[in-house]
Amino acid sequence: MDTFGHPASGRRQVLTKVLWIGIWLVFLAGPVQDLLGTERGAAAKAFGWLGLAAFVCCYLTLVFRYTSKVSEWRVVHASFAVLLALAIVLSFAFGTAWLGLFVYVAVSAGAVLPLWHATWVIPAVTGVMVAVGLRTDSVKDLLGSLAVLTLLVGFAMTGVRQLVRTTIQLRQARATVAQLAANEERLRLARDLHDLLGHSLSLITLKSELAGRMLPDHPDKAAAQVADIEQVSRQALVDVRAAVSGYRRRTLAGELAGARTALTAAGVEADVPLEVPGALPAEQGETALAWALREAVTNVVRHSGARRCTVALTSRHTLDGPVVELSVEDDGRGGSSAARGNGLTGLTERVEAAGGAVDVGPGTRGGFRLTARVPLGVGAGEARGEGGDIGNGASARGSSPLGSSA
Repeated sequence: MDTFGHPASGRRQVLTKVLWIGIWLVFLAGPVQDLLGTERGAAAKAFGWLGLAAFVCCYLTLVFRYTSKVSEWRVVHASFAVLLALAIVLSFAFGTAWLGLFVYVAVSAGAVLPLWHATWVIPAVTGVMVAVGLRTDSVKDLLGSLAVLTLLVGFAMTGVRQLVRTTIQLRQARATVAQLAANEERLRLARDLHDLLGHSLSLITLKSELAGRMLPDHPDKAAAQVADIEQVSRQALVDVRAAVSGYRRRTLAGELAGARTALTAAGVEADVPLEVPGALPAEQGETALAWALREAVTNVVRHSGARRCTVALTSRHTLDGPVVELSVEDDGRGGSSAARGNGLTGLTERVEAAGGAVDVGPGTRGGFRLTARVPLGVGAGEARGEGGDIGNGASARGSSPLGSSA
């Protein structure tokens, strides 16, 4: 369930949780059958139905509200005591068919009580059940049926409770890590902006004041100060643009994490490295591989219908020197490598501008495979003597989904 470990919110989630808990109500078949099939007076039957209804309400209250988190221990202890008392009284009053109520008492103990309490409460509840059942059955019959079942179900519920609470703690830890990462990024941005602009703005302010004082008597010196202000301002603008470009740059580590999240959210089994193995290419090459990974994963999620996707990132030695190779392979419907759309064309131009190459074709599992490789050393602009920036046409086309080509 996607809401596992969360309190139920909304009609659909409440209904799902009620149905899941209601499966265990099968053990009420004995008491219900006893009330319907045994000849008793009206007062006895009314007492039995009312007691059974109170028992079910108390059980559902405990398991439905307090499995994931307990905020009111007095209510839990009081409800559990009432549940145990009802099981004892009803079993004494109506006989062996009602001993199944103790299974619910053990389940409630495993679901809501602390582990160190549940480890002795569950055997104690089983012992009480055996003691009550000795009025009509033998110890051998009780131990061979309900006693073992009560112990197993009770301790199994402690495992379910631990799983629910561990899931909640994991989600809270993930939220905390994300918040800490965001705070760290804001601090880094603040430090970078202070380092970039603090000195420049202070110098601009100082020279502006100096130019203002020189302007009446020494206009030529004031003009020189204004020229310095212009130069400092231009340099500050260049520094800010360079910093912003660095923030916007795609990285392989970030795209690997994003690919894993996107594939999992789409229901695709993701075989993605947890971190970047080995050395990385130059900045331009890493950016090209990051774009290739993003476009390939977009194609898998949107168009392939795949159930599994494998991402591999390796360093290889070729005749042209060491390269970093990225491969993305799925087991979906596949695609045509002959007719390349805008997405694949733009991606190919982006990788080639980094001195690399792109290969596409059928995968080993019958799906689609994309392989992109770039040199491990210098970037494309240095290797080929070009300006370094990718052409506008390639950039624009590279931003469209790769799926248009497949």
